[in-house]
Amino acid sequence: MAEAQARDTYHILQPRPSPASLSLVIPMYNEEAIVHFLRAEVEKFMREVPADMEVILVNDGSSDRTIDGIVAWAAEDRRIKIVHLSRNFGHQIALTAGLDYATGDAVAVIDADLQDPLPVIHQMIERYREGYDVVYGQRAARQGESVAFKVSAWVFYRVMRFLIYKRLPLDTGDFRLISRECLDGLKSMRETHRFLRGMVAWVGYPQVAVKYQRASRVAGETKYPLRKLLGLAWTAATSFSTVPLQISIVLGLITGLLGIEEGTRAILASLLGWYIVPGWTSLMVVTSIIGSALLISVGILGQYVGKIYEQSKDRPLYFVSRTFNVAGPPISAIMTRSDAMAEIHEQS
Repeated sequence: MAEAQARDTYHILQPRPSPASLSLVIPMYNEEAIVHFLRAEVEKFMREVPADMEVILVNDGSSDRTIDGIVAWAAEDRRIKIVHLSRNFGHQIALTAGLDYATGDAVAVIDADLQDPLPVIHQMIERYREGYDVVYGQRAARQGESVAFKVSAWVFYRVMRFLIYKRLPLDTGDFRLISRECLDGLKSMRETHRFLRGMVAWVGYPQVAVKYQRASRVAGETKYPLRKLLGLAWTAATSFSTVPLQISIVLGLITGLLGIEEGTRAILASLLGWYIVPGWTSLMVVTSIIGSALLISVGILGQYVGKIYEQSKDRPLYFVSRTFNVAGPPISAIMTRSDAMAEIHEQS
């Protein structure tokens, strides 16, 4: 950790008081079985925090009755605010919606499954008071997960650090505390294909880790199986980094070297009288390698072109069907990239 921090920008930390208001953002998708447990833990946490609290529950187009459970909760407590999206937009977009609606001096992000313990946020607030703008939870251990999933998660974060951003924290999900200043900068980034962990690392500001033990899921099923984890990795790699394009260049160089090797081998076979089927081996090997390299390179390039096409449409990131205990939508709830850039230009 000390080695990683040594490469980061040096910041002069300015101590500050605890946030007067704290927003808790929780994206939810098909979490009907967990609402009861979540409510008990959140209400206990709110009693412990010496700040004005709001809890923003983003229902990401759930197909079960998650909305019924959280609406009943919101009816009894005005601090519970619900953003009901018009359909399932995905975890990163739902998280973005929650951040758009958050009004607190500091915003804590946590998943609904309670694998990330709410009391850890107290430690995050302590680091926030020291002057850090981002305090992220770093998993020291993972309970209730298979060895295969732990290994895949370990590989995921290290590959992401290589492919995306060298300062991307290891073993870190979306569980974190963000200051209002940092969040305002983050909200101006309206790209369609989002990898918030990388985006938060990219915006900079003083950042620090808080290590914790990740618990088992209290109910329901994980919304991030290995298939989705791989999908997130690919989305992050192609939307946040040009390394895959660079890899295709390396692949082309390797193909060229193999072609030279095959040519050299063919010359030696002719001079030394080695037995070969004339032309067959070198032709088939080189043709297959070149064809494979071309298809892979074109496929990677196509992924980037497709993302440019989707970004060029400049559509809103999400639509909100209904809200509960929310006065009105923030500007950023319907903001496109062009709108965000215009607003930044006006402020400057």
